[in-house]
Amino acid sequence: MSADTKNRAKTGASDVPEGETHFGFRTVREGEKAKLVHEVFEQVAERYDLMNDLMSGGLHRAWKQAMIDWLNPPQSARPFHLIDVAGGTGDIAFRFLDRAGAGAQVTVCDINKHMLGVGQGRAEAKDYEGRVAFACGDAEALPFPDRSFDAYTIAFGIRNVTHIEHALRDAYRVLKPGGRFLCLEFSHVAVPGLEEIYNAYSFAAIPRMGEWVTGDGAPYQYLVESIRRFPEQETFKRMIAEAGFGNARYRNLTGGVAALHSGWRL
Repeated sequence: MSADTKNRAKTGASDVPEGETHFGFRTVREGEKAKLVHEVFEQVAERYDLMNDLMSGGLHRAWKQAMIDWLNPPQSARPFHLIDVAGGTGDIAFRFLDRAGAGAQVTVCDINKHMLGVGQGRAEAKDYEGRVAFACGDAEALPFPDRSFDAYTIAFGIRNVTHIEHALRDAYRVLKPGGRFLCLEFSHVAVPGLEEIYNAYSFAAIPRMGEWVTGDGAPYQYLVESIRRFPEQETFKRMIAEAGFGNARYRNLTGGVAALHSGWRL
């Protein structure tokens, strides 16, 4: 990984002129990013879980389980409604329903209809009738009323939105008082010596594996770069607090390769 790449990887999302944003290490107009991200996920929707296996070495499955563990959904029959944002394939939603009691239900919201189609196909093969719904919507402006949900989850999705602060504010808006916000995202390595190994694997291996599996390494190159552009743990924690959430905190996973962030609408 070159020195220039390292510098770009550490700058976060604020070092661009007004009206522009990052798409990986490229700078694009804000209005372009959603379309470019949409095209990436159109290409990888059918192999999304495989994509996460490639990017995490299979660890994403344990990380997602850790997310559900921290959420600790109620085991009783009392109503509890989760919204899972950018979760079109249903992976978090199904894990949640498998853990929660009979009163739990989940709404999966994703901006990409192709991703939602994958999730709906999987849901049809499972016994979740009446407990899971799918909706197409933007994380920055969710198509739901204020104070609709008991919990909000987003896994490996928030780094792809154009304005992270808008998505956080809308997460706060749709949660009921006392509602929980949980975000799982690739983050910044916090263990000395691990960063160089992780960077070498990410930039050298992942795009090549993506090209071998799907025939196109470009989406995987973007996804590797987008991870480096995501704010560091303390910065993202501060952003969550600035959106209105109380008791903002995080847990590093696998030395900071990923992190779980939590907040409450008090």
